[in-house]
Amino acid sequence: MKEAFKLTPIPGVDKGADQNGHETKKEKALSVGFFQLFRFATRKEIAMMVVGSLCAFVHGSAPSLMILVYGEMTDSFVNYELEIQELKDPNKMCDNNTIYWINGSVYENAENTAVSCGADIEAEITIFSFYYVALGLVALISTYLQVALWVSAAASQTDRIRKIYFRKVMQMEIGWFDCISVGEQNTRITDDMNKINDSIADQVSIFIQRLSMFVCGFMVGFINGWKMTLVVIAVSPLIGLGAGLMVMAVSQLTGKGMKAYAKAGAVADEALSSIRTVAAFGGEDKEEERYDRNLVEALSLGVTKGLVMGLFQGYMWAIIFLSYALAFWYGSQLVIETKEMTPGGLFQVFFGVLLGAINLGQASSCLQAFATGRAAAKNIFDTIEREPKIDCFSDEGHILDKVKGDIEFHNVTFFYPSRPEVKILNNLSIQVKEGETTAFVGPSGSGKSTAIQLIQRLYDPDEGMVTLDGHDIRTLNIKWLRSMIGIVEQEPVLFATTIAENIRFGKPGVTMEDIIQATKEANAYNFIMALPQRFSTFVGDGGGQMSGGQKQRIALARALIRNPKILLLDMATSALDNESEAVVQEALDKVRMGRTTISVAHRLSTIKTVEVIVGFEHGRAVEKGTHSELLEKKGVYFTLVTLQNQGTPSQTKGEVSPAQREEVDVKMRSGSCSSNKRSSVRLRSHSTLSRHDVPDALSGSLRIFPSMEIEKEYRDENEDDEDEKVEPAPFARVLKYNQPEWPYLLLGALAAVVSGAIDPFYSILLSEIIGTFSIPDQNKQRQQINGICVLFCILAVTCFFSHLIEKYALSKSGELLTCRLRKVGFQTMLRQEIGWFDDPRNSPGTLTTRLATDASRVQGAAGSQIGIVVSSLTSIGASLIIAFYFSWKLALVITCFLPFIALSGAFQTKLLTGFANRDIKSMEAAGQVSSEALYNIRTIAGLAKESSFVESYEKKLEPSFKSAIKSGHIYGLCYGFAECVIFLSNAASFRYGGYLVVAEGLSYDIIFSVISAIMISATSFGRGATLAPDYTKAKIAAAQFFKMLDRVPKISLSPKNGEKWDNFRGEIDFLDCKFTYPTRPDIQVLKGLVVSVKPGQTLAFVGCSGCGKSTSIQLLERFYDPDEGQVRIDGRLSHKVNVPFIRAQIGLVSQEPVLFDCSIAENIQYGDNTRIVSMEEIVEAAKKAFLHDFVMTLPNKYETQVGAQGSQLARGEKQRIAIARAIVRKPKILLLDEATSALDTESEKIVQSALDEARKGRTCIVIAHKLSTIQSADAIAVMSQGVIIELGTHDELMAMRGAYHKLVTTGAPIS
Repeated sequence: MKEAFKLTPIPGVDKGADQNGHETKKEKALSVGFFQLFRFATRKEIAMMVVGSLCAFVHGSAPSLMILVYGEMTDSFVNYELEIQELKDPNKMCDNNTIYWINGSVYENAENTAVSCGADIEAEITIFSFYYVALGLVALISTYLQVALWVSAAASQTDRIRKIYFRKVMQMEIGWFDCISVGEQNTRITDDMNKINDSIADQVSIFIQRLSMFVCGFMVGFINGWKMTLVVIAVSPLIGLGAGLMVMAVSQLTGKGMKAYAKAGAVADEALSSIRTVAAFGGEDKEEERYDRNLVEALSLGVTKGLVMGLFQGYMWAIIFLSYALAFWYGSQLVIETKEMTPGGLFQVFFGVLLGAINLGQASSCLQAFATGRAAAKNIFDTIEREPKIDCFSDEGHILDKVKGDIEFHNVTFFYPSRPEVKILNNLSIQVKEGETTAFVGPSGSGKSTAIQLIQRLYDPDEGMVTLDGHDIRTLNIKWLRSMIGIVEQEPVLFATTIAENIRFGKPGVTMEDIIQATKEANAYNFIMALPQRFSTFVGDGGGQMSGGQKQRIALARALIRNPKILLLDMATSALDNESEAVVQEALDKVRMGRTTISVAHRLSTIKTVEVIVGFEHGRAVEKGTHSELLEKKGVYFTLVTLQNQGTPSQTKGEVSPAQREEVDVKMRSGSCSSNKRSSVRLRSHSTLSRHDVPDALSGSLRIFPSMEIEKEYRDENEDDEDEKVEPAPFARVLKYNQPEWPYLLLGALAAVVSGAIDPFYSILLSEIIGTFSIPDQNKQRQQINGICVLFCILAVTCFFSHLIEKYALSKSGELLTCRLRKVGFQTMLRQEIGWFDDPRNSPGTLTTRLATDASRVQGAAGSQIGIVVSSLTSIGASLIIAFYFSWKLALVITCFLPFIALSGAFQTKLLTGFANRDIKSMEAAGQVSSEALYNIRTIAGLAKESSFVESYEKKLEPSFKSAIKSGHIYGLCYGFAECVIFLSNAASFRYGGYLVVAEGLSYDIIFSVISAIMISATSFGRGATLAPDYTKAKIAAAQFFKMLDRVPKISLSPKNGEKWDNFRGEIDFLDCKFTYPTRPDIQVLKGLVVSVKPGQTLAFVGCSGCGKSTSIQLLERFYDPDEGQVRIDGRLSHKVNVPFIRAQIGLVSQEPVLFDCSIAENIQYGDNTRIVSMEEIVEAAKKAFLHDFVMTLPNKYETQVGAQGSQLARGEKQRIAIARAIVRKPKILLLDEATSALDTESEKIVQSALDEARKGRTCIVIAHKLSTIQSADAIAVMSQGVIIELGTHDELMAMRGAYHKLVTTGAPIS
């Protein structure tokens, strides 16, 4: 089946395998053995494949039987023609089937034998026609079975491999994920799987069919004339050699091309996942350039592949035509001179061997699909075979009857697998007693979070052991162990589903009452009930619709619902404002009772009351004791506390009575309700949001991805915006993108015209040869045959050059087109406004798949396909002219059959297109599941929820599996019908030809000319029709692509649009701004924001989570424009200002900074993408951000790779790189969105002084939860529910004794 169900994103390549010490073994084999591809087949599927193979063999034998009939028929015609010529002599007559002279004596020929006559040519031809009909029916049935059985078997196997592979990936330990690129894994799940499917589906049956044609053809040859067969075979090794070399070269180039495209795909994935950072720093051009660089290599490999294929194809056809010349010359000797064969026998031998040889050659094209599949399977099977070091699905290990909760580290040493040269934990020994709360404190990067990950057994220590109640945790059952642990992280990950479902992740099968109880304990109940859809509210991709504090509380509820024996809090309150923190802290203090709790904290005031505090430094526990004991020791803890207390305001932190707190609660909590999507600038990776209700969120069934429902609902609101039904793009537009390559296209098309004309010309030569056998004069016969053989040689040379030029020119233009489309597509994506990325249909996973798939599919309408179409059309045109010129009556009869062939092709195309569309949909849905799972693997592992994601993924694959089976049956029927029609048309045309020979005295060689010409045109037509599925896919892909290219962004990034001015001051005014996120039109986030900042002043926004602080920053960056009201910059309206210009004036440091997968220096350089930032500037900025000293301690200094999303660095280090990045920009306006909340005290002090330094002389807007950091601000704006309720300096607001005063004095520490 010609790729009836196939999605082709960029092939993934495991770069991790080379980079890390993890799997340094040099891979010897680049692909798996062919039969290994079927290792997952069941007995039933093996039976289906065996029966399918038998049918393919029967189908392959039909043409050989047809050749036997053809030879017999040729003899009948030649004998009839000779008889007619003899009887032209008036002195001869036919009597009793023998020719007599008129005088009654028997006429004898040159060999002195009597000549027979009186053959009833029509009756003989009728019998031959019936043979043809019978063969046609056999072909129909066997073809249908062959295709349907193989395609169905392959679909089941691919589906199974997909599931096994995804399950295996989900089973891997976290260390494995550290060493791979998640984007590449996603690509591999879709693309490499399709390659495997292509190599085990109908391609195998076609391969067997072609082999069968080869075997039967050669049998016909040897039985009817072994001498001539040997002569023809002598040439075969040359063809075989060419085919073999071609397959080798092509599969190598394909493998390299896959690698090259995978790199480009990873770049696109990273840029689109971090689109807000790219936009804020004007990095669009830099990302395009990075993407382009990676495309160049793949482009040159594609062109080379085209050249190689052209060279070998031309070579093979040239050899075939030369062997024609040799065979006819030698064969005619055997017929004329030695009379060893009849003319019919000559054609049986010749066509039999030719059929065999051509099919052997064509079978080699299947080898290319096999080679590609085997190469793709290598990575997949390697992963499937790899045994995870920590198997999260394993049922082995002890389950303790009773857990006390004693945890102990015994001399633990640990290195991250991705950074084997940096020792993270160095001989760490700590004891955590049951029921106690132990706090880990220490500077960033000292190993606190790592210790927590070892308790969860996300990693195993390199030396030493971690024990629970005296048992080494490696001996315990891992699922059970993780179910005993509740974890709340600093950057909690929520899944793209409802609040209730997110909490249910903590423990399957809980009731709604349990969920409500857990949210009350986590102090999340009130804000959830204030949302329009309450527990059914969709949280967005990665929790993007929730503010930091809301995410934190949902994550806490998720941890509490498991009722864990051990609670791990990894800076669980750092993302919260004071007031939420006080409440969450109170909730934490409540739930800690009776549990072993370990808290990693940077705000030391949150841990004063705990039983034990452990001070970490350089991967060791250097001190341990209570708050007061450690203060006396004057060690690490003392330093940290002293640093923090310097910032504490002089106000007494009077205890707040419960009544007062309740009052604040009511006043401020109401502000939380307009839970906005604050993920905004902070959201770490994906920026997909959406709004919708999920009706059965409360039913208790785990539905990880209701994303299809989301889309539906989102669509109802944006019906005008996006129309799902894509009309195929006009071909002319595809060609327009190919315009720069018009010389290549023209050259390729001309070469294709020549290639197309060769077939009809060959059919004339063939019938001429048949005609020579009825010439009575032997010398004339020889002369004519020699002339024809010379023409065959000329044909061979022409063929070689036309194929070479066609393939090279068209693959060059096709590859350039794909490359250009990818470039333009990526550019267009980066130029869309941020709101566009909020639509779930434009998630990074979907967009990268689209870049990979659609662009390469469009090549199906251009590229080498153009050559095939042009040569087919030429061939058809020339053949019809020849046929109608020789005998219009016979030509008409045969032409009647062509519509049937065309019809079956069109029918097939129409149906397959429908399947392909549905297929893409369901594969994208599955892709979303796999993408979310791989990006959030740590959270999933901590919750032991891998199996839920596996189930969800498997469910999403079902529709695509069903449509694959269906399309197999339809494809089989259409293909069988098309094969059958050819036999039937032969039957009819020869039968009618026999009639014309008798009734109208038409010469038989003309009949052969007409029939072979039209048959050749039909096969050319068929060849064009097999491209139909590719062509239709291409047009639909092109349409989707062009739809995206035609979209006009709502906020233009053009350097030409909008105002720019020279003396930029940095004055900012928000005038009555109202704003609603486009994906959540029912929640107004800003409800009339009025505030202004004078040049050089600092404005601080304060308020509870979700009141619109970050949103105002996004309006300033012009990620969005206000729905009503104005934002003015230097007195000019923001929506009239040039976007790149205004963003160039702004430096942004957000709470969860996004770093790119490159070196520290390159990440800092990213701050200013308009110029090359020198190394001196990088170092200077790093010094200002207090980063330089840390960088100099690393082995590679500024060239150290930070890993995907900065995963190789501690949070404080990431934050300081982000500050250096903003400083390099030399911005007039500095936006700090909780820039220090993720840091420990020591780093925070350093970073705070860096920020104070950076603020000098700049307009600055600060969002802060730690109120101590903003006391020096020129103005402090207290926000609630999208409006400002208090504005003034710190002293003015304290004097007012309003909301700000309460915030400062609530129990939460103001560090």
